[in-house]
Amino acid sequence: MLCTDQFPGVAVHRDLNTAQRISAKNICIVYLGETIARKAFDAALGRELHEVIQEAKKMASEIQQPSDLWDLEHYLTERRKEINRKYDYRYSQLTHVFGKLLYEKRLREDELCGLREEKLNSIRSVASFLAKYAA
Repeated sequence: MLCTDQFPGVAVHRDLNTAQRISAKNICIVYLGETIARKAFDAALGRELHEVIQEAKKMASEIQQPSDLWDLEHYLTERRKEINRKYDYRYSQLTHVFGKLLYEKRLREDELCGLREEKLNSIRSVASFLAKYAA
């Protein structure tokens, strides 16, 4: 099935030959995979940033002396660095990124539903590896 139902803006004409239809279908599959990956990535990032915001608000509300202010600044700087290292959307890194997010429970496997099974297996493998060697 071609993905014209899922992507109304993608037109696949009936007069295309078989090779052209297969090529169009592959483009749709890649596009669908990229869309799923981007949504999952953005959802996990959003949840983690929400946690940082909540913690920063809590810390800010408890500031009573100058050193508390610098503790907040240090916390935010460290979290920014950690998040920047973790959330790398380069295609070559996505399997590792998703595996780590799955392992950390920042991403649910159902958010990756629709990716190719071989990609899902690779992501599960990374998560399993991290769980095995974290203990």
